[in-house]
Amino acid sequence: MTNNPFILTPYVPKELFCDREQETNTIIEYVTNGGNVTLISPRRYGKTGIIYHVFDRIKTEQLPIECYYVDIYPSQSYEDFIRILMEAVVNALKKESLIKRFINKLGAIRPIITYDVVNARFSVTMTFQDEQEKNLTLKSILDYLEKQSKLTLIAIDEFQQVREYEGVAMEALLRSHIQSLSNVRFIFSGSKKHLMTEMFTSPQSPFYDSTHCLYVDKIPYDTYSCFITSLFEKFHKEITNEAVKFILDWSRCHTLYTQTLCHVIYFTSGNKIDIEQVYTAIRKILKEREPGFIERRRLLTKGQWNFLTAVAKEGVLLRPTSSSFLNKYNLGTAASSKRTLNALIEKELLLETTTLDGTSYQVYNVFLSRWLESL
Repeated sequence: MTNNPFILTPYVPKELFCDREQETNTIIEYVTNGGNVTLISPRRYGKTGIIYHVFDRIKTEQLPIECYYVDIYPSQSYEDFIRILMEAVVNALKKESLIKRFINKLGAIRPIITYDVVNARFSVTMTFQDEQEKNLTLKSILDYLEKQSKLTLIAIDEFQQVREYEGVAMEALLRSHIQSLSNVRFIFSGSKKHLMTEMFTSPQSPFYDSTHCLYVDKIPYDTYSCFITSLFEKFHKEITNEAVKFILDWSRCHTLYTQTLCHVIYFTSGNKIDIEQVYTAIRKILKEREPGFIERRRLLTKGQWNFLTAVAKEGVLLRPTSSSFLNKYNLGTAASSKRTLNALIEKELLLETTTLDGTSYQVYNVFLSRWLESL
């Protein structure tokens, strides 16, 4: 049985990875020349994939760099941050002797390390007596990495989460540690554009102008089209140009949704794929996700649901408080609609995109958007 080449995990072998060469080259150039990088894009555009692609290139080219991926999205506190960072180091070290050497560098703190057989990962449990103990532990971890023979690259994903930590000025604290490091580089990755932009471009922020900011956009249409066609062909399936065009238009070239649609088309179709096979895959996707969409409706107010549906039917909304839009969908006043708009953005149900041409809004989840269009 042939494995599906349209893999849905964050990173796939480079042979199945689409483009992002410019972003990868830029990150490696800055890291190897003494700089840190900030990576910003909406969720599910493939930031994590780019990070792992960078790691893969570093390994393939045998660059003297040790890479650590730290996902702090589930973290809620300074203590969580330290634990997740420590787990990333422990899982990268792997060997018991190296892990013991690392733990011995932490001073008085003695974390409990257990191995999860199911997930094939080490997990860390520890208790801190006070803030000073946390500060010393974080410093010890960074000092350990600073003293390694190879350059250390730490990618911190969903970095904007540090602003949620209570009782600690986390940005200032991290900046004070990082600015003294000469053998450790960072990739700060985040999906909340307004927060990440403010954190790295506002003069009031501790991280102001301290990194190269890289904004990740969608993969170009022509590049993605060629990739889809060639990957199907490589696995002995022929797909029509019409079908590829419809895939990219329907999924809006959004990495996760494009990849998912192609994944389903691959296992639901034969060796020749036309527009009918694409329709079949779309119906399957929307039917399977419908219960989740309906449940999401229960979690919103009637006004929020109606506004979300209206945006979906518009496709791209440019003037969310205009009388023509509000009257067309019976959404009430401009003031109440503005509050609803902000609430949906905060819930990450609407995507706000600002360019030189202005600001536009779309439903964040493309599959949800397409389902709402049919209501």
